[in-house]
Amino acid sequence: MAILSASLGIGTALVYPTFLSSIGQATNPSQRAESIGVFRLWRDLGYAFGAIISGIIADWMGLSYAIVFIGVITILSSIIIQVRMPEN
Repeated sequence: MAILSASLGIGTALVYPTFLSSIGQATNPSQRAESIGVFRLWRDLGYAFGAIISGIIADWMGLSYAIVFIGVITILSSIIIQVRMPEN
């Protein structure tokens, strides 16, 4: 379990700077602070809801499933950014 948790933490730490960089490149400098603020709002809501959802899944199916589920959501969010954000 510790290895899965560490892998999830490392993966998450690698993804967020990429998200911030993508937002910074895709927005006008006058809107950049607002866009990053909105991103951080959704990110923080993800922490709260992620904790609740992973707790429910861990109780229902086990800790391994909860870790995998959150990892999959993290990967899906990066795919959404790849599809929705314009390339410069």
